[in-house]
Amino acid sequence: MGFLAYEAGRLFERQPAMPGGVPDAIFGIYDWVIAFDHGSGEAILMADLWPEADGQGNRDRVLALLATPEPRRVDTPLALDWQSNFTPAAYRAAVAGVIEAILAGDLFQANIAQRFTASLGAGFDPWAYYERLRAANPGDFAAYLAFGDLAVASSSPERFLKVTGDRVETRPIKGTIARDPDPAIDAARAAALLASEKDRAENVMIVDLLRNDLSRVCRPHTVEVPALCALETYAGLHHLVSTVTGQLEAGRDALDAVAAAFPGGSVTGAPKPQAMQVIAQTEQVARGVYCGSIGYLGFDGSADFNIAIRTVTFTQGQASFHVGGGITALSDPVAEHEETLTKAARIFAASGARADEAAE
Repeated sequence: MGFLAYEAGRLFERQPAMPGGVPDAIFGIYDWVIAFDHGSGEAILMADLWPEADGQGNRDRVLALLATPEPRRVDTPLALDWQSNFTPAAYRAAVAGVIEAILAGDLFQANIAQRFTASLGAGFDPWAYYERLRAANPGDFAAYLAFGDLAVASSSPERFLKVTGDRVETRPIKGTIARDPDPAIDAARAAALLASEKDRAENVMIVDLLRNDLSRVCRPHTVEVPALCALETYAGLHHLVSTVTGQLEAGRDALDAVAAAFPGGSVTGAPKPQAMQVIAQTEQVARGVYCGSIGYLGFDGSADFNIAIRTVTFTQGQASFHVGGGITALSDPVAEHEETLTKAARIFAASGARADEAAE
């Protein structure tokens, strides 16, 4: 289990080096795991039983740890003073520049993000922050990772790749609108998103890109789109989500699928190499874990990875996260900036800040 940073894309696509960031990849091999089945209510302890490993010892040590748990942490929220690497005007100008490149025929779409950073005070607890983030913004593909000085808190709603046997699935998100507490207004917003020409075109464009990516490692004529621009609703947002599936060729595995599709098309653009060049030229900073993938590779060949959006990184006394959106010829720079703040709102809330404060 671990992560691939966005900059690990240099392994698979031509991509310029960017300042800052985190290691391209960190993965750990874990010889015991506790899994909670929320459907059955069972807790399952899985320990490594390889001949050269001490599986029974693992079991006994874990049971001893569970018998003497540590005192529960006291969550003392510490407000973070988030600062963007773009002013609102500068972000709108960056979006306008990407639109010009699209109209000039350089590319069809690019995902452009702004980066927020904040200094961490003494006593800040990333795990407590993650608990608040999960409460404020539940995500189907959420994760918390801790590697020494580096911690990652993700509440991602998006799957990058799932591999089970020879079946591979990806679920790109393109199209977002904020929810409303009033049920009638909320339903109208969902309907507007479903009817949005711009959002549907953006989604279909990425579906075509991912069909092409998966076709590189899947058997001919097995790549399908069982769901196109389906509406999915989360705590604060409605999304358009598509599903693309395929059957891996004989001799191909999960790592081949990752190599064919990383970084995810929904967070780069189309064509992907050109989009990644535009992203680097526009953002001028490493993305790190953002728009990379967090997930696992199983000894049975299975794998499941998210797209690391709605993801905060804590390292060297600083917190950081990015929020962005797909820019097309139909994009409006003002609306695109507002969309980034909508996506960031619950990340801000989990740290005691408001979107309007952080945007100033």
